[in-house]
Amino acid sequence: MTQPCTVRLAFETHVFGTSMDHTPNLESERLVLRPPVMADGPSYQRHFADYEVIRHLYARVPWPYPEGGATEWLKNEIIPKQGQGVWSWAICEKIAPDIMIGGIELKRVASPTNRGFWLGRSYWGRGYMTEAVNLVTQFGFESLGFERMIFDNAVGNDRSARIKVRQGCRKIRTEKAQLVDPSYSEIEIWELTKDDWLANQKEQGI
Repeated sequence: MTQPCTVRLAFETHVFGTSMDHTPNLESERLVLRPPVMADGPSYQRHFADYEVIRHLYARVPWPYPEGGATEWLKNEIIPKQGQGVWSWAICEKIAPDIMIGGIELKRVASPTNRGFWLGRSYWGRGYMTEAVNLVTQFGFESLGFERMIFDNAVGNDRSARIKVRQGCRKIRTEKAQLVDPSYSEIEIWELTKDDWLANQKEQGI
């Protein structure tokens, strides 16, 4: 059974139809997901600039990862686009809410997918990413009005695939792709509908 996952919005939200113009804080038993800030640059760089983290990503992510690359990405891509069809969170432990140990993003339009995530290697194996994706998925379906989400992972990235299986996702196809690790040559595409998500949550007693 996955970690119980309760979404608590840390401040009042304003929903305009099915679009939200800002990114709320989300909390679970062990984690705080909050909008990234420029001060996250050093911890982002420390945990992300690791081949074992980056190797599973699309080849457009540079390797070796440049010094200061995380700060530039925050400044030019993440922070300016918040709430404009894209919602990004820094994953933090509740015991250290100012330290970014991972990241997760949700997109209104799948390009090519609706969600992407990463987690620092020293935090693997604790169930943190399952906890984080449950928070974000619940936010997408219940607060943003999504009816369906598309996800992907490299064929062979079994950790990422298991998270999708736990959520009740259905694998719909495999296709060719270029990833940072050249030993990966294909990605799996997964679909999760709101109905399947709700049924999976009910089955797990969440």
